[in-house]
Amino acid sequence: MNPSQQRAWAALGLGPRWLSRGASTHEHDAPAHAMPAPANEPADSCAGPDQPVAAARPPSRSEVLAHDDTPVAAMSWSQLRAAVQDCALCGLCRGRTRTVFGSGAQDSPWMIVGEAPGAEEDARGEPFVGQAGRLLESMLGSLGLSRDRDVFITNVLKCRPPGNRNPEPDEMRQCEPYLHRQIALLQPRGILVMGRFAAQALLRTDATIASLRGRVHAYPVNGGELPMVVTYHPAYLLRNLPDKAKAWADLCLARGRFGAGAARPD
Repeated sequence: MNPSQQRAWAALGLGPRWLSRGASTHEHDAPAHAMPAPANEPADSCAGPDQPVAAARPPSRSEVLAHDDTPVAAMSWSQLRAAVQDCALCGLCRGRTRTVFGSGAQDSPWMIVGEAPGAEEDARGEPFVGQAGRLLESMLGSLGLSRDRDVFITNVLKCRPPGNRNPEPDEMRQCEPYLHRQIALLQPRGILVMGRFAAQALLRTDATIASLRGRVHAYPVNGGELPMVVTYHPAYLLRNLPDKAKAWADLCLARGRFGAGAARPD
């Protein structure tokens, strides 16, 4: 024991401890009356002045992507929601208020995929709120669709990019397994993709919205294919009113292919 440690022990009213030969020092590292470390704090966070504090080890990819040793591709809805809530695969976890898993019934016939949460979504933990959300609800209502009953809404990214900047490629790659599992679990009649980054992520392309909209694409899932229609993001439409007519045509195309909502046919 060096002098600084001796002074620290003296200040705490502690004295030397004697161990029998062969006793394991690991089992007697702390005095019997020492307070246990808090549950969420490393035991060495209050180390003495001459003992370095060990740096926290970041979670590995396998730890984050698999809860109870279950890979993302095999997770249930509840396991997937928990994995998203605890995700720390990219730097977006450091600035988020809440993760945004998605909203809607788990047997919804339609699925809508946007790009990333904004400030209001981050605060509430729900996708498509605020002005963009109200416009989306109006568009769905014009098709006879209920947001709560007929549509499950989510984003490619589950955390808000700082300053509402565009999603970065690595962020989308880290989040993709969650989105793909949501699609596989939901098995909707079809997917409406809103926004350039969402379309490029799901179709694995760098094509523009203008070249992707106006036709039906195929998304492979569970050994089959789901029809997919691409259109503009509601936030874009709020700034570019003339393109609302094009978005309406896209929604009509989706309704013609996916059906008009309500319960799925047997």
